[in-house]
Amino acid sequence: MQTSLLHFPLLRPTAKQWRQKFMYQPQVGDRRHGWIMKVSNEEAHEASIKQVVLEVDGTKDVISQKDEKKKMPQMINDIRSMMRSIGDGEISISAYDTAWVAIVKKMDGDSPQFPSSIRWIIQNQLSDGSWGDEAFFLVQDRMINTLACVIALKSWNIHEDEQEKGLSFIRENWWRLEDEELDDWMLGGFEIIFPRLLEMAVDLGLDVHCDEYALRDVFAKRDQKLARIPKDLLHNAHTSLLFSLEGMQDVDWKRILKLRCPDGSIMSCPASTAYALMQTGDNKCLEFLDGIIKKFNGGAPTFYPIDLFEHLWLVDRLVRLGISTYFTSEIKECLEYVYRYWSDKGLFCTSDVPFSDIDDTAMGFRLLRLHGYHVSPRALKQFEMDGEFFCFARESNKSLTCAYSLYRACQVAFPGEDDLQRAEIFSHQFLHDRRDSHNLKDKWLIPKDLSGEVGYALDMPWKASLPRIETRMYLEQYGGSNDVWIAKVLYRMYLINNDILLQAAKADFSSFQRMCRLELHGIKKWSKWKNLEMYGVSPKSVLQAYFLAASSIFEPNRATERLGWARTAVLAEAVSSHFRRTKGSTESSLLHALHEHISFLSFDDASSDNLCESWKQWIVTWTSRDCQGNAALLLVRAVEICSGRHGCLTDQKLDLYKYSWLEHLTSSICRKVCARAQDGQSTENAGDSNRQVDLQMKELARCVLKGDSGISEPTRHTFLHVVKSFYYVAHCSPETVDSHISKVMFEDVI
Repeated sequence: MQTSLLHFPLLRPTAKQWRQKFMYQPQVGDRRHGWIMKVSNEEAHEASIKQVVLEVDGTKDVISQKDEKKKMPQMINDIRSMMRSIGDGEISISAYDTAWVAIVKKMDGDSPQFPSSIRWIIQNQLSDGSWGDEAFFLVQDRMINTLACVIALKSWNIHEDEQEKGLSFIRENWWRLEDEELDDWMLGGFEIIFPRLLEMAVDLGLDVHCDEYALRDVFAKRDQKLARIPKDLLHNAHTSLLFSLEGMQDVDWKRILKLRCPDGSIMSCPASTAYALMQTGDNKCLEFLDGIIKKFNGGAPTFYPIDLFEHLWLVDRLVRLGISTYFTSEIKECLEYVYRYWSDKGLFCTSDVPFSDIDDTAMGFRLLRLHGYHVSPRALKQFEMDGEFFCFARESNKSLTCAYSLYRACQVAFPGEDDLQRAEIFSHQFLHDRRDSHNLKDKWLIPKDLSGEVGYALDMPWKASLPRIETRMYLEQYGGSNDVWIAKVLYRMYLINNDILLQAAKADFSSFQRMCRLELHGIKKWSKWKNLEMYGVSPKSVLQAYFLAASSIFEPNRATERLGWARTAVLAEAVSSHFRRTKGSTESSLLHALHEHISFLSFDDASSDNLCESWKQWIVTWTSRDCQGNAALLLVRAVEICSGRHGCLTDQKLDLYKYSWLEHLTSSICRKVCARAQDGQSTENAGDSNRQVDLQMKELARCVLKGDSGISEPTRHTFLHVVKSFYYVAHCSPETVDSHISKVMFEDVI
C-alpha cells in the first residue's frame, strides 16, 4: 500500500530536547486540553480520605483515595524485616510430635528427658479437651493429636484430669472417623500411625470406648497398606515411609540409623526421631531433639527445619500477590539460597534431607528459571513412571497441588525439553479431570480457593496471563493466615500464609487502581483533544489499549513506558480505522497527531528516526498479515524509547543477531495469533499454527529468561510483555476481556 503518509514531512520530526516525566498524567491543580483536576483534602493532617475530582465538560468523576502513606511503608518494612530474618522455617508446633518427644525417658533413669514438652502439652489443651489446630476442625487431626497427648501423660501417670478430658473427646468423636469425606483430607500416614497409638493406649490400660468392629477396621487398613510395602524399601533408602517410622513394624534399627540425616534426625521429623531415640538411645537423635525443644520452648513441629519450602513458597506468594518489586534484594537472597541446593536430584522442603519431591522441585524449577537461573528439567524426570508423574514413590493417591505446581513449571519450558512436554500433558489432563469431577480438595493443603487457582491456571496459560490480572484473581484466592497445611497433623506456615502480605497486597493494588483511573482519564482526554474518535477510535478501544499496557507494566515509576505503549496502540488503531474507511488516504490532523506523538516519545534524533521507521514499516505492511507483527514491534520500540533504554543499546555490548532474533520471534508470534483469531480459531484448536506458536513461545521464553544475550533484562521482558498481551487478546473472548478490565481497574479490592 502506498500512501502520502510515507512522504509526509512531519514523519521526520526533530526530537525535543526535553521530555515530561509523565505523559499527560494528571497533576494537582493542572489544566490541560479541556480538563481540570481538583483536590479536596480538608484537614490534611487528620483526614483519612482524599478526594480527587476529575472534571470534564461539566462531568465530574470522583476518586476517593484512602490515605495509606503511613500504613503501606510500615507494612513493607515489616515484611522486609521478616524476610531478612528468615531462617529454618517459621512453623506451628505439633501436639502429636511434642507428645512423642514427651514420652522419651532419660538415658540414665526413668524420668522424662524433656519435661518442658510435658508442660507444653498441659498448657495447650483446648477447651473441648482435645489438642490440635484450634481454628480449623479436622477430626483426624484432633484425634491423633489428642490420643498422642493422653498417651504421653499416661506414660508418666500425671495430670489425670487432662487425660480424662482428652479421652472424653475421643469417645465423643470416634464416630466422625467413619465419615467417607475424610478421604479428601487424609493426614499423611494416618492409617499407619493411628493404629500404633491405639495399641499403645491399650497397653497403657486407656479406655477409648471403641467397639471391636471399629478397631478391626482400623487395623485392617493398616495391614493392607503395610502389605503393599516391600520390607527392604524402608531400610535401603530415604523414602516417605520414614515419615511414619513410629508406626512401622519389624524395624532393623542398625540399618535405619544409617539413614539419619546430617542433623541427626530421621527425615527432619521429631516424632520419627523420638521413636528412633527410644529404641536405640542414639546420641545424634538426642542432639537433634534437644535443639528442637530448646528452640520451640518445649514444643516440636511436625517438620524441622523446613527452610527450602519457606524460601520458595514465600517468593511465590509475593510474586502472585503483585508486591515482589518491593523486595527485589530479599527475593534474590532467597533464590540464591535455594540455588545452592539445586541439583538434578531435585529439592525437598528441607536442605538437610537427601530426598526430593515433585512439589518442591517443580516450584524451585519454575521460580529459578523465571528469575534467570540456569536449571535443568532433568530434576523432574525422576518423578515419571509409566507416563504419569508422582510426588513420592508408591503414593496411594495423587496430590492436586503437586500437579498444579508441575503444570505451572511446565509453562516455562524451552525448546527441546520433551520431559516437560510430557509432564505438561499429564498435569493438564489431571487438573482438567479433577475440575470436571468437582474433586478439588488436596491432601497437602487446605487453602481458601484452590478451585479458583486451578481454574485460572487451566483457563489462562502463562503465555496469555498478564501480571496484574493474575494478581487481581489471586487476591481473592489467597487466604492469608487462614490457609492450613497437611502432614501427619495440620500445621501453619507463618511467613507463607500471612495477613500482612495480604493487607499490603490489597493496599498496593488499590493504589494501582487509583493510578490507573487517573492515567486513563488523561489518555481519554488526549484522545478527545486529538479528535481521534473521528478516525474510528472508540472509548472502549482506548480503555483496552491502556488496560493491556497497565496490566503488563504496572509499577508506579514506569508511567512513561505504560502511557507510551497505550498512546502508540491508540494511534495505531486510529490509523488502521481511518485506512479501512478511506482505502489509505490521510488527513493532516491525524498526521499531526502522529508527528507530535513521535516527537513526544523521542529523547533524541536517533530514537525519533527509529520510531519513525517503525511506523513506516507498519504502514507499508498494513494490508498484509505482517501488519500485526510490526504493530507489536511498534509497541516494543515505543516502550524502549520511553524508558530511555533504547538510547543505551549501543552501550550494552549488544548482540545484534540476538536482538534481531527477539524482534523476529515477537513479530512472528503476534502475527500468527492475530491471524488465528481473525480466522475464528481459538488458541486451543488451531492445529499446526498452534504448534508453531508454542514452539516459538518456548524459544522466546529461552531468549528472555536465559539472559545470555547482552540485552538488558527490562528490554528482554518488554518483548515478552508485548507478545503475551497479543496472545491474551487472541486467547480470551471479548466478554472475558471486559470482565478482566472491570476487575483489574474498577472493582474495589475487598
